[in-house]
Amino acid sequence: MAKNLKMIFLGAPGAGKGTQSDIVAEKYGIPTISTGVMIREAIKNDTELGRTAKAYAESGKLAPDEVVIGIIGERLSKDDCKNGFILDGFPRTVPQAEALDKMGVEINCVVSIEVADEKIVTRMSGRRACPKCGATYHIVYNPSKDGEKCEKCGEALSIRKDDAPEVVLDRLHIYHEQTEPLKDFYGKKGVLALVEGQEKVEDTTALTLSAIENAVK
Repeated sequence: MAKNLKMIFLGAPGAGKGTQSDIVAEKYGIPTISTGVMIREAIKNDTELGRTAKAYAESGKLAPDEVVIGIIGERLSKDDCKNGFILDGFPRTVPQAEALDKMGVEINCVVSIEVADEKIVTRMSGRRACPKCGATYHIVYNPSKDGEKCEKCGEALSIRKDDAPEVVLDRLHIYHEQTEPLKDFYGKKGVLALVEGQEKVEDTTALTLSAIENAVK
């Protein structure tokens, strides 16, 4: 069983890293540390870094890396992180990963869920949502009975803006340009595991758990 798992999931939008992250967090009893949630908590708790982040947010700007890193440090010092954690949404770039290193946050497992762009476009552009009750479907993997209306409330299904093919392609471009270089960064450290995303979630999970056990023994 993996001990003191300090990990990051990489993968393009729609690759399924969020799903795998939830499964791994539950299996090993470790928290998923979302940067967005952390920043909101720091602001709510009125910490010094939270006040700084709030000032940036109120001026319509993103908090700089050093502020986010500081908030991450505060969060990782809490008791529930003693046996490990999963970072969600950070780092997104090599400079952010380098900043984590400088702060002494040692990552010992990075799993990259590998799915071809074409499959991701098919997956995401095939998603349909009910604007009334929020139920979700997929025209290939989980269609509604008639393919047009929600089975729960009968409302016409629609495509979310984020799932439109042109938006998906733009998000993929940003991922490949800004975040994918992290694979090389962590590969050189010897902590990267590549997992081929499968059609079935449980098959991807089996490969992911095997990769984690091999990485952290």
